[in-house]
Amino acid sequence: MADTRFEVSRTILVDPSTIFQFLCDPQGHVAIDSSGMLMSAEGSPVRTVGDQFVVHMDREALNDVPLGLYDVNVVITTFTLNEEIAWTVEGRIRPQIGHVYGYRLTPTEGGTVVTSYYDWSNINEAWKERITFPIISEGSLRATLGILDRTLRGQHNAS
Repeated sequence: MADTRFEVSRTILVDPSTIFQFLCDPQGHVAIDSSGMLMSAEGSPVRTVGDQFVVHMDREALNDVPLGLYDVNVVITTFTLNEEIAWTVEGRIRPQIGHVYGYRLTPTEGGTVVTSYYDWSNINEAWKERITFPIISEGSLRATLGILDRTLRGQHNAS
């Protein structure tokens, strides 16, 4: 499975419920994106499997596929309050790609071990030859965790 999924973890000195609440907010995804593709988002914080929000994207940041500006729907596939949230991305293309991004939160003394994962094991066969996977690198996931840590500590210190 290592060739179709990776995970990275980081301890963040913030409680799981605060982190989870942040990850439910569409604006939170844009704020911590290290890929540079997420430009803005529209929608309410998610509360259950099946909830969705729109993200305005720009693939120019990856310099791999000339898609220009486009929108995707983030569709929640896993939602366990304060423990795990995951989603797939749906867009205009058919069939949908089928990759999944997510976070697992594990309480630890003084904070939370946050595990970010990216799983492309169930991508649609139509895309396996057309797109190089993974789209996002393991380093990008790690960088996003660093931005999450910095962002939440900044909010915590401001309150």
